[in-house]
Amino acid sequence: MTSDRHNRSGRAKRSLGQNFLIDQGIVGRIIKAANIEQGDEVIEIGPGRGALTERLLEAGARVTAIELDRDLIEPLRDRFGQDSNFRIIEDDALEVDLQELTAVEGSPVKLVANLPYNISTAILQNLITHHKLISVMVLMFQREVVERITAEPGNSDRGFLTVLVEASFKVERVTDVPPGAFRPVPKVWSSVVKFTPVDDPIEPISKLRTVVGAAFAHKRKTILNNLKHGYPFAAEWLLKAEVESRRRAETLDREEWRRLLSLLGDFERL
Repeated sequence: MTSDRHNRSGRAKRSLGQNFLIDQGIVGRIIKAANIEQGDEVIEIGPGRGALTERLLEAGARVTAIELDRDLIEPLRDRFGQDSNFRIIEDDALEVDLQELTAVEGSPVKLVANLPYNISTAILQNLITHHKLISVMVLMFQREVVERITAEPGNSDRGFLTVLVEASFKVERVTDVPPGAFRPVPKVWSSVVKFTPVDDPIEPISKLRTVVGAAFAHKRKTILNNLKHGYPFAAEWLLKAEVESRRRAETLDREEWRRLLSLLGDFERL
């Protein structure tokens, strides 16, 4: 996370959404949820002061840490740089090419992160596009974001992000995290979530993103009223997919989204 190199205070920066995890009990739950074993390739986004990094290395993982805040990079290098299993990359997690980081090993990696609140959903959307490169993700978000991610069909919290996540991952809520587990202390609770890639992802994710974005454009409107603006054949498409046109997008389950996407090509070719 960017900053002036001359500021070595190590204090969290509100502008970057930084809250450093200090609760070792929560750190242990994250390590356990990710099932970290000797030799695992792990990417850690935003290592901060290294609370998770230390435990990952102790468990025998090979850690690639992605950190943008220059004030944190040197202390992390000082602390872990002598460990051959540690490397740090100064970059923005939203810009990093995950394919490039994993290309050397050629096998899926584990990914852990205490994500900055202000960019957490953007990072998650980026990671979804790389789901084939990941064997498991254990991530921390603001609790209200997790409520949206895990919302069941019919729940008003269900939205665009929910559908994109469940297209590629099975989601398991690991634990809620009180504000006191961080320094500085945030005003909200957080939650740790485990993401495991499913065997039958809905693809292509780029096309699903466009369809779901259109379907949730106005949450109070029916799915037909939302889709018809970008898809003039929406009524026939929904009928063939056996989706009632008067329903709202939040009521559709995973298999209904799969049917819609699988049938889209038939109508686009007409």
